[in-house]
Amino acid sequence: MLLSTQLTISYQDKPPVLRGLRLELQQGQILGLVGHSGCGKSSLALAILGLLSMKGGNASGSILWKGRELLAMKESEWLKLRGKEISFVPQSAMSSLNPALRIGTQLSEAWKLHEKGPRQECQEAVLRSLENVSLPATQEFLRRYPSEISVGQAQRVLIAMAVLHRPSLLIADEPTSALDAITQSEVLSLFSELNRKLGMSILFISHDLLFASSLCHRIAILNDGEIVECDTPYNVFSHPLHAFTRKLVASLPAPPTTPTPICDKVSLDRILPVSLSKYRN
Repeated sequence: MLLSTQLTISYQDKPPVLRGLRLELQQGQILGLVGHSGCGKSSLALAILGLLSMKGGNASGSILWKGRELLAMKESEWLKLRGKEISFVPQSAMSSLNPALRIGTQLSEAWKLHEKGPRQECQEAVLRSLENVSLPATQEFLRRYPSEISVGQAQRVLIAMAVLHRPSLLIADEPTSALDAITQSEVLSLFSELNRKLGMSILFISHDLLFASSLCHRIAILNDGEIVECDTPYNVFSHPLHAFTRKLVASLPAPPTTPTPICDKVSLDRILPVSLSKYRN
């Protein structure tokens, strides 16, 4: 087991956001965490990263990482783990990059946090990471500032930064919400490729059940502070067990009965439940 939680999260004197939340993630698995806005998805991510206290939150219970209790770790231990074994891709790409620093500088600084090798080794690692996310592995691209690249490229830079040290777990918190439809599809394909190529586990956090189903091996449905259902995408769509899951599935748009100029079969097969027969096994 790579990650296992039994976690309660609260903020000051407010009722708990998460109550005894149980979640398990296997090595090499892509797990989707789906729930409505404000249900505690991002709080879980911050707790796993040891950053919850920065938002005024408190976590109790257990977060086991490869059998090690994360809630008992000191910040000095977190600094060695965060970014190297567990990495994070935030929601807003442009606001997460430093506008005053070149792309190459930001990637190099991320590498130096956990490595002490020579400059050439750093340069090779940065270029390799750019190649892994299908960005130009060139000095010209590294010299650019965030304002000189697109939002989609900025999101790929953040992913390149997150996979720089080839972590065992990548936490992606609503990574496609600020992107256009085509770029969303490209980023989802990129996560799938990183999972296959690097054997990286991914916790994919989203409010969009369709996007999660197109990427994830299993989907955990979060409602009212608890995981109410966790199964394969095919079973979640074809045999939803919990009332909230059934409500989510029922709210999804139905595929059109006839083709339209703006909705072809290829694009539909990427996202609609009719393509989920591949998950039967």
